[in-house]
Amino acid sequence: MPDARNSGLEAPLWRAIAVYRIAALTYATILVIGNISDYKRPMLAWPVLVAMAAWTVFTTYAYADPARRRAPLLIADMLVVMAALTSSIEVVGRHSLETGRPTLAVAWHVAPVLCCAVRFGRRGGIAAALAMGATDLLVRAHYDQSALTGSVLMLLAAIAVGYLVRIAEVAQERLERAVELEAATRERERLARDIHDSVLQVLALVKRRGAGLDGEAGELARLAGEQEAALRTLVGGRQAAVDPVADELDLMALLHPYATADVTVSGPAGAVPLPAHAARELRAAVAAALDNVARHCDPGTKVYLFVEDDPDEVVVTVRDDGCGIEPDRLAQAEAQGRLGVAQSIRGRIGDLGGRVQIVSAPGQGTEVEMTVPRGPIS
Repeated sequence: MPDARNSGLEAPLWRAIAVYRIAALTYATILVIGNISDYKRPMLAWPVLVAMAAWTVFTTYAYADPARRRAPLLIADMLVVMAALTSSIEVVGRHSLETGRPTLAVAWHVAPVLCCAVRFGRRGGIAAALAMGATDLLVRAHYDQSALTGSVLMLLAAIAVGYLVRIAEVAQERLERAVELEAATRERERLARDIHDSVLQVLALVKRRGAGLDGEAGELARLAGEQEAALRTLVGGRQAAVDPVADELDLMALLHPYATADVTVSGPAGAVPLPAHAARELRAAVAAALDNVARHCDPGTKVYLFVEDDPDEVVVTVRDDGCGIEPDRLAQAEAQGRLGVAQSIRGRIGDLGGRVQIVSAPGQGTEVEMTVPRGPIS
């Protein structure tokens, strides 16, 4: 993923810093003109201003190129501005500075601090503000309230700009994710149209023509019906809600693909959000329960998958009308080292802080109820 600090979202920040640097240079020039008669070496003030103007022009073009916004340019910016700030000792004079005269780089010295905050975030901005603030205080040689206020304001500006950069990063990531999801949704809709116009119609025709036949033809018709139902679920709207990198996932969107001619999925009409890890583990437990039905029951056994969305927990029930389970069969299987139910179902749900209840009797089917809390695991 591209670095948001070099993205187009931050271009206005760099332009704003360039405008600020020009405005600060203008302000510094006005102050020099107004106070030059009190300087220790007034003639040296003009070469310093010329150097500051030349550096302002250079940095305006340099920072406009994202490839140059790296540590060497930022360090050079800090050093040049510190040099201009330090030159005030010889140009303005220590006595004038101690009596409150402004430095030559007044306000202009904040620009590289803002650049560091934009490029490196809050930590980089704070480090630059501390270094520039310490230099400013050493040059002023007095530590009264007015001197400290300037350094504190510069530090607060660096923190605020760094925080703004973080917001820009998050916005960039969400924008890229939204663009990717939109592209995937459009491609999926195109594939859905193609499948509907070809594969689904053929499967539906095979199902209708072979519905009343016996033997292999009838079995093929049944399989065609299952595949038609699975494909219709796959190209349906709920699947689009699954985002593989999201913090939360819609449980219904994860479970709907299991719907076939023999498996009925029922639940709330809206989304059932769960933390991504919990939703995937719950889906894996449901898959294990459905796999047990497929392995141990006759073909065509009806399975009903119910989802209940309560405020404090989510309950998923897998119920079949198959052969059922003999008493103590699960305990015997676990003792023999066959841990499908113990690990794939009970283990997963237990790790999520939930519980599993299995009700079954020979010839009366099986019901597996899995309950997962919404809150954090204690």
